[in-house]
Amino acid sequence: MSDKPVSLVPAPEAYANWLEGLKSRIHNAQQRATLAVNRELVLLYWQIGRDILQRQAEQAWGAKVIERLAYDLRAAFPDMKGFSPRNLKYMRAFSEAWPDESFVQEVLAQLPW
Repeated sequence: MSDKPVSLVPAPEAYANWLEGLKSRIHNAQQRATLAVNRELVLLYWQIGRDILQRQAEQAWGAKVIERLAYDLRAAFPDMKGFSPRNLKYMRAFSEAWPDESFVQEVLAQLPW
């Protein structure tokens, strides 16, 4: 066993090319994962907005429910951002502007981000 640090041990032939390929694949996978997360979060936000709209219409909930919902969601998910009353109102407006979920999903699938 050698006492040399790993960084000083000579790399095998073609190692550098192989490493570059691996790094590229890792980077590409990270980008695809980020895109998938972004799509899912936007769809989630649209669905939250739709739910708020439906409950306000069907159960005559007032605007104060958004304040309460923001408080409860932030308590349940303290490490997650985006559940302020203002953002919940944006979610509601987003869903109101585009009420067709299939349309929202189609557009999300086409966005390059």
